[in-house]
Amino acid sequence: MSVLELNDVYLARQRIERLVRRTPMEHSFSLSRLLGVPVYLKLESQQITGSFKLRGASNAVAQLTAGQKALGVVAASTGNHGRALAYAASRQGVKATICLSHLVPENKVQAIRDLGAQVCIVGRSQDDAQREAERICAEQGATLLLPFDHPAIIAGQGTLGLEILEQQPDVAQVLVPLSGGGLFAGVALALKAANRQIVTHGISMLRGAAMHASVEAGHPVEVEELPTLADSLGGGIGLDNRYTFSMTRNTCDHLHLLSEASIANAIRHAYREERQVLEGAAAVGIGALLDGLIEPRGPIVVVVSGRNVDIDQHLRVLAGADA
Repeated sequence: MSVLELNDVYLARQRIERLVRRTPMEHSFSLSRLLGVPVYLKLESQQITGSFKLRGASNAVAQLTAGQKALGVVAASTGNHGRALAYAASRQGVKATICLSHLVPENKVQAIRDLGAQVCIVGRSQDDAQREAERICAEQGATLLLPFDHPAIIAGQGTLGLEILEQQPDVAQVLVPLSGGGLFAGVALALKAANRQIVTHGISMLRGAAMHASVEAGHPVEVEELPTLADSLGGGIGLDNRYTFSMTRNTCDHLHLLSEASIANAIRHAYREERQVLEGAAAVGIGALLDGLIEPRGPIVVVVSGRNVDIDQHLRVLAGADA
């Protein structure tokens, strides 16, 4: 598949409708009052495995042949893709091996193990984990399922965009956490196909935002992966990126980077005002609104992408420590 189309997203929804949860869209009174326009939270944090990643993983596993399923699947992950793939593979009787770097929080590592996947921890970056995943695939003949730059993954994440359009048909702006671009590319594909006037915002962190650096450079580049509250947004996009770089560049109207203090503030706001326990990556859209980065034109939908935060870290942030 060289180019993804909206029909790929609709086909993905048919495959995964019994495998994933249709997540709620909730009105945020606090953020609506702050901006003076309606703001809604698309709570993908309430997905079965705690993040949007289950959509793409379920779609990718569902499209494997019987022979591929017999040899298993392998992936590199910053945590949430691995957890989703482990769950999706177990549901369909497929062995999964997940490669992680030493930067992945222990709570996410353990969650993957608990789902029955084999875990390999290697290196200090997503790129190191990706190289290990590729080595295992070459050695064992397993199928490599990339966490974002894969047509089936992107199409699966795009089903979230279809839900946004159905739940809030007059949406004017959508804020999406941006890392490797699988979520952003899929959601933006669905949104822009329905209405080119919907404004899309990709939100990331100042510490090691690979897609932002790549868009600025005009081609995929490597960045140093640094510790951040938004750990799920870490990692490179791959120098041989085939899909998400061009799709993001073509469909992202605005890119925003948040400081660690802004991410911490967003986590605290989500807990105190929205009664939501969120990981840093999921709170960046809220952070962009709190920082005044978004024009107050609504309705605005904020994609809240996951809840798989280390609870000790969450408690430190709530107490006023930003790490």
